[in-house]
Amino acid sequence: MDADLDTLATALYVRTDDLLALAPERIPWRPAVGIKPRISDAELVTLAVLQALLGFTSEARWLRHASDHLRHLFPWLPAQPGYNKRLRRLAGTVAWLIGVLARDTSLWTDDVWVAGSTPVECGRSRETARRSDLAGWAEYGYCASHSRYFWGLRLHMLATLHGLPVGFALTGAKADERQVLPGILDASPDLASGRAGQILTGDKNYFGADFEATLDSAGISLLRPARKGEPERAGSQFFKPLRQTVESIFDTFKDQLDLEAHGGKTPAGVLIRVLQRILALTAAIWHNDRTGQPVKRSLLAYDH
Repeated sequence: MDADLDTLATALYVRTDDLLALAPERIPWRPAVGIKPRISDAELVTLAVLQALLGFTSEARWLRHASDHLRHLFPWLPAQPGYNKRLRRLAGTVAWLIGVLARDTSLWTDDVWVAGSTPVECGRSRETARRSDLAGWAEYGYCASHSRYFWGLRLHMLATLHGLPVGFALTGAKADERQVLPGILDASPDLASGRAGQILTGDKNYFGADFEATLDSAGISLLRPARKGEPERAGSQFFKPLRQTVESIFDTFKDQLDLEAHGGKTPAGVLIRVLQRILALTAAIWHNDRTGQPVKRSLLAYDH
C-alpha cells in the first residue's frame, strides 16, 4: 500500500481507538458473554475509510483487495456479511467520529462557512421507487445542476472553505434547506457558540425573514445572491467564488468518493455509506492538517 495511505490508516486507527477507549458509550452494545470480535471497532472504521478513499463501491471486491494487500494492517478480516452488519451498527459511532475529528483540526474555527445540498440518487426505475425499502424516506426531487428529476435523498452540508464538514443531514429529496439548516445547528448547539461574526454563504434557496432572523440570533450573517425583485445584497462581490467552493466540495464527494455509486438499498445501508464518505473526507483533511499539507482537501496522496 502507498506510504501516505499507510500513514493515514495508522494515525486514524490510533486516534479512533483512543477516542473509543475514552467514550465506551459510543461503541455499539454487545453482550458481555460471547465470542469477542477478532477485528476491533477502531480497525473496522479505519477499514471503511480506506474503502471510500480507494474507490471500492463493492464491499465484496474491497474485502478481496484488502485480503491481498492490507494484511500488514489488518491481520484478520471479516467476511462481507459480517463487515456489512458491523458497519451498519457503527453508524452512530461514525457520525460522532466525524464531529470529533473535525474539531481536532485548525480549520474548525474558520469564520466563513458554505452551505449547500446535493442529490443522493437511490434508484431510477418506477418499480424501484415503488418497491424499495427506502420508499417513504426517498422521494422524487429536482436536481438543478443536471436539469432533471431524481428519486432518492439529499445530502445537506455545512462546511468550511477548506471543505471540512462542520454539520450535515441526510433528508428526503424535497426537504426545505431553510428548515434543514436550523436543524443541523440545533443538533449541535456548540457549532455556533462563541462564533460572533460567523459568515454563512448559501444559494438563493436560503431566504426568508424568519430564516435570516434564526441565523442572526445564533450570531451568523447570511451571504446569498439577491432573488428576483430584491435589491442588491451586501457582499455580493464575494458570492461567486464562495459558491464555487461548495460545488467543488460536492464534486469531491461525487468524483473521488463515489457518493452517487453508494449502492445502498435500505435506510441503514444508505446512511452508513454516506457517513463512510463524509468520515473519509474528514479524516483526510484531519491528517493533511496535522501533517502540514498545503491543500487540506486533497485526496491525491490516498486514492491509489
